[in-house]
Amino acid sequence: MKKLTYLLAATALSATGAAAETWDMPMAYPATNYHTENGVTFAECVTEGTGGALEIVVHPNGSLFSGSDIKRAVQTGQAPIGERLLSAHANENPMFGFDSIPFLATSFDDSDKLAAAAHDAIVAALDEQNLVYVYSVPWPPQGFYFKKEVNAVADMSGVKFRAYNAATARIAELAGMTPVQIEAAELSQALATGVAESFISSGSTGVDSKVWESLTHFYDVQAWLPRNTIFVNKDSFNGLDEGAQAAIMDCGAKAAASGEARAKELTDQYLKTLAENGMTVAAPSDELKEGLKGFGATMTEEWIAAAGDAGKAVVDAYQAQ
Repeated sequence: MKKLTYLLAATALSATGAAAETWDMPMAYPATNYHTENGVTFAECVTEGTGGALEIVVHPNGSLFSGSDIKRAVQTGQAPIGERLLSAHANENPMFGFDSIPFLATSFDDSDKLAAAAHDAIVAALDEQNLVYVYSVPWPPQGFYFKKEVNAVADMSGVKFRAYNAATARIAELAGMTPVQIEAAELSQALATGVAESFISSGSTGVDSKVWESLTHFYDVQAWLPRNTIFVNKDSFNGLDEGAQAAIMDCGAKAAASGEARAKELTDQYLKTLAENGMTVAAPSDELKEGLKGFGATMTEEWIAAAGDAGKAVVDAYQAQ
């Protein structure tokens, strides 16, 4: 039925002489990742919502642009739309790292509250960079992956740690680990070759990368819930008619809800899959938890200092809810 709808829409466009517009949407994660699957559903929604006038084609796993290049590609118009983990760009604007402050928001509900508190600031920051915010979806809570048993922060010393943003690099520094910048698409190879020996991420990344082939332990510390954000090149967005703009935003709202629902549904399953493949999945020891709590307090203070009054306003608004 959906294919028939698209066919009829295309026929109607052809009859009126109008040409359908195609947008490429680069995404950094595998086609089977729920963020990517959600992006595909969003793209289909936009195509249907515009009667076929705008088709969005998803390119997963960094196949069109690598994860680190996606945001710049959309800013400069090389791609009209894309998805990125904004915290990876906190060096451009500390506000982009609001969702990666350790142990500030550690549940889906708290993540939503923090995102709501930061929403206007994020929209404004993206607008300054020629980008239009569409929607964001959280990852499951973040945990530590290691190839050995870790019961205290001291056990992390000297470990080669995959960093993907300023917050993860700072954690490595505080713990005496060596940070190595690695994108998701290169993670499996980095672990297999020993370039990295540890990282912090959700169960989703662990399953996507089959980390049990290289690592042995996952500690469910629930440090934070980072968010992937979909944004559009502002010039491309402004070039659409109001109906197409509304379709993008309406479909974005639906994708935000469906993506988070899927993340919640998958959280326990990811950890179960890690265990089924031989990994030790455990809660952190009290000593490890206490050490990480100290990191969180330090990094919250550092983030507020870097983000200034705007950052303090976000944290205050979140904590007041």
